[in-house]
Amino acid sequence: MNTAARKYELEPQSDAYLLDIRARLRRYFEESAAQRDGWRARNSYYHRLITDFFHARVPKDAEVIEVGCSTGDLLAALNCPKAAGMDFAAPALGIARAKHPRLEFILDDIESLSLERQFDCVICTDTLSSAGDVWRAARNLRRLCRPSGKLIITNNTYIWEPLLRLAEELGLKARQPLQHWLTQQDIRNLLELSGFEVLERGYFALLPVNIPVLSWLANNCLARLPLIKNLCLVWHITARPAPEPDFKDDASVSVIVPTRDEAGHIEPLMRRLPRMGRHTEVVFVDGDSTDGTYELLEKAARTPPEGFSCKLLKQGGRLGKADAMRKGFAAATGDYFLILDSDLSVAPEDLPKFYLAMAEGRAEFVNGSRLNYPLQDQAMRYLNNIANHAFGYIFSWLLERHLRDTLCGTKTLSRQNYLRIAAGREYFGDFDPFGDFDLLFGAARLGLTIKEMPVRYRSRAYGDTKISRFSHGWLLLKMCVVAARKLKFSPRRNS
Repeated sequence: MNTAARKYELEPQSDAYLLDIRARLRRYFEESAAQRDGWRARNSYYHRLITDFFHARVPKDAEVIEVGCSTGDLLAALNCPKAAGMDFAAPALGIARAKHPRLEFILDDIESLSLERQFDCVICTDTLSSAGDVWRAARNLRRLCRPSGKLIITNNTYIWEPLLRLAEELGLKARQPLQHWLTQQDIRNLLELSGFEVLERGYFALLPVNIPVLSWLANNCLARLPLIKNLCLVWHITARPAPEPDFKDDASVSVIVPTRDEAGHIEPLMRRLPRMGRHTEVVFVDGDSTDGTYELLEKAARTPPEGFSCKLLKQGGRLGKADAMRKGFAAATGDYFLILDSDLSVAPEDLPKFYLAMAEGRAEFVNGSRLNYPLQDQAMRYLNNIANHAFGYIFSWLLERHLRDTLCGTKTLSRQNYLRIAAGREYFGDFDPFGDFDLLFGAARLGLTIKEMPVRYRSRAYGDTKISRFSHGWLLLKMCVVAARKLKFSPRRNS
């Protein structure tokens, strides 16, 4: 990534996998545009609740844009004199222009935004849940907001997923080709990474169908009560642009890549790895590969791409990812340390997101999260998926901050903070086989600002996983018990 991509400007998407997802989404919404009004009429009560919500929050004199406006009915209902709708499906905009000729409709894509205008109010409903790259979409939403403007987002609550899937099967609602089921906390984290500060959060639409008296009681009374409100179909967030940070582009970056029998991934990894910061250093740590990986790494280290430098270490002695990471950190010279798994299950193209979060001062520790998006087929085995969700809940309780995915191999922190974590490692003990818990526990104990970065998790193209589900899972569970004793039940936990 060219480091001239400062503040909120992004280079075009280069990940072929995400480009394909976006193309399929566009094709779906283009082909289904003629049916959108019919579905809206069939679920008119639900859409009236959405309209009433935005009516109460969008000032009448505001210059407003709706991102993902479809055929324009919500925008028209707001009655704002300066209103624009944006969508990437041309047929939907054709219908919108015919129905609402006084409004402006713009063909553009929030993930590859070309529009160079700002608005008092940016609204979107269910838009981020169908984005190929929610981080990129959120940063482009920031570009649309005036410094004094605000962003209002609504989305369906994930606990309604079974009922909504059933409604799709019964033909009661339109099918969604892609649904991320992002939680309200996921979006808050994402917005803060993208340059917003959250002003308001809440829920509405406890009963999204019209049943006389009962619907009024549910949506105007019960939906406002503690706990019950969390059962509503729709959550909402209102945010405003945070002050623009000083972009620190003079830092150097070290990418730590542990390897073991990954010969099929080395060439594409080096080809796809983006440049970041003042200088990008790649540190490979090989754990006694037997498939020719080390020889390929030697070649890569001799002839790195322009603008890169490479180091190659033989791990030797004690094996395992945690040990490889620590040896890589010890050899790295960058100001920021980025960890990337060599199996390409997380795309190298995602690394600039982590770098920008650090360079813009949005976080002191950035943890990848693979559980925000639908998983690619065979990318994560069923038991692993359950364990990852379970450890996420355990860590959120232990560290008293929202963490959805604790075992994603992609993480970022500064050299200075890593040295502080390493100095206090003995506090928790040294039996984490992967190094993920070690870093997260240490970052939390130091009080670092931890943010999660959504990444797509892909299937391996070569080789086998190095994870032993049961033995490694048992070790990680033991470490959680140790952490609970240290963090929750020790009288000296803050020392």
